[in-house]
Amino acid sequence: MGVFPKADLVLRNGVVFKGLNDGVAEAVAVWKNQVLATGTTSELEPLVGPETRVLDLRGRFATPGLCDAHLHLLPLGLTLAELDVRPCRVRTLNELLGVIRNRVREVSPGEWILARGYDQFQLDVKRHPLRDELDQVAPENPVHLVRVCGHISIANSMALRLAGVSEATPVPVGGVIEQHNGRLTGLLAETARDAIKAVLPDPTDEDLVAAIEQAGQYGATFGITSAMDAAVGMRCGYREIAAYRKARHDGRLPLRTSLCLMGGPGGIVDHAYADGLMTGAGDELLTIGPVKLFADGSVGGRTAAMSSPYLGAPRTTGVFSFREDELRSMVQDYHARGYQLAIHAIGDAAIDQVLAAYQAALTHKPDLNRRHRIEHCAFSRLDQITRMARLGIEPVTQPVFLHAFGDLYIAALGEERSATAIPMRAWVNQGLKPAASSDAPVCDPNPFPSLYAMTTRKTARGTTLGAHEVLSREEALAAHTEFGAFVNKAEHHRGRLLPGLAADLAVFSKDLRTVEPDGLLTEVSCDLTIRGGQIIYATQDDPGTKEQTW
Repeated sequence: MGVFPKADLVLRNGVVFKGLNDGVAEAVAVWKNQVLATGTTSELEPLVGPETRVLDLRGRFATPGLCDAHLHLLPLGLTLAELDVRPCRVRTLNELLGVIRNRVREVSPGEWILARGYDQFQLDVKRHPLRDELDQVAPENPVHLVRVCGHISIANSMALRLAGVSEATPVPVGGVIEQHNGRLTGLLAETARDAIKAVLPDPTDEDLVAAIEQAGQYGATFGITSAMDAAVGMRCGYREIAAYRKARHDGRLPLRTSLCLMGGPGGIVDHAYADGLMTGAGDELLTIGPVKLFADGSVGGRTAAMSSPYLGAPRTTGVFSFREDELRSMVQDYHARGYQLAIHAIGDAAIDQVLAAYQAALTHKPDLNRRHRIEHCAFSRLDQITRMARLGIEPVTQPVFLHAFGDLYIAALGEERSATAIPMRAWVNQGLKPAASSDAPVCDPNPFPSLYAMTTRKTARGTTLGAHEVLSREEALAAHTEFGAFVNKAEHHRGRLLPGLAADLAVFSKDLRTVEPDGLLTEVSCDLTIRGGQIIYATQDDPGTKEQTW
């Protein structure tokens, strides 16, 4: 093995998954926050010195620390204080209204009621709540209810008045203000939601830092050690940059975090650029990532831009956020300044628009290592995937959506089109590195439903969508580890357990490669999370002894 210093930390007597093409080991040694060596327990014994901390894995399964390559970390922390009306908690409209009614009893008249997570397809009434229904339970409080996708809001009458939205309000480009019989229903979609966002109560600076810390701590309970906050500045503008800097300075940033800067009108890129905050700026804990733009909406809101109509709605093909020339101009500008880009595009028509913009920018200023991204990229066709591979464009997707929303896809698009959703196998076969993520708070950061979906293609109701797109367990793990590092341009720092790379690890109660498929949902937990050689989460208190077991 050569001459090595004594390790700071050794994890041994386990199964250590080093990476997709790197095999497994029994033990891993850490020195100065990096992987020092991997091998058998006996091979690493010479690295154990008087000051070495030793953890006995007792056969448990260790992987590189997980990466959630697209979530909304700060908003996730803020939503922990909002009413949770996800389908797992609320299944009927009356239950949803009851949750809001109960909160009204706890607050004063005029205080905002914020709720998130409903899915009209899983409510008993199979429709969105109406403003009149919200008015009945909260006549003296403004209510802002957000659909699970985060692209649709339902506002009651008081909230609409505060936002200045009426039947006469012009519908903004890329938005929807729904009316029925000439009267507002309360539904606002995409850019039309900006009016409500502008009058929501602002969190304090401490609220922002606390949200970053709490969301990061929560992610660590699942083995997550790194993440990309996918739209920094969208809620509180440039204050979010300051909050992240303070969290970093005060030791309150649990995860390695890449900041995806909100671009476009009202974004923060110009301010960041003036401050020298370019893609790659920062350190190993807090880094400036790509610029974020939206090209379309969501399937559940029927605002994802498709080349063919939605099922039962021959005139509905979704919504483009920008005209083609507008998007192309912004992409060329950010690309020319040196930024990586990460553009939200779900429908195949939106993906066409994004790829055309990327190709134009790369033709004008070639840079195949810029590694531009398409966020979600859910309904990419084979010709688009081939084009992505040629241009060096990577997909960052949410396999968990297959599990959570797969049956919704069928209701909106039909079985045949839904079977093409999130084509992981096609991407991998083309040499791409599709990074898996949760889009939290849209879905929980819990990675186990994502691993299940990638390797079974089954929805929560047991429907199989496109079985030909399944990945192996090892490939699914790579999507949550080294692929996440790659799309964040950090593959030389983390994502695999190899000497010299960051000592970021997650230890699970069972082998994620061999546990039965349903066991991924019901039997596995994260027991230990290590970032840079330091324990950031453990299921047991640290007993403070040299030889420890978890």
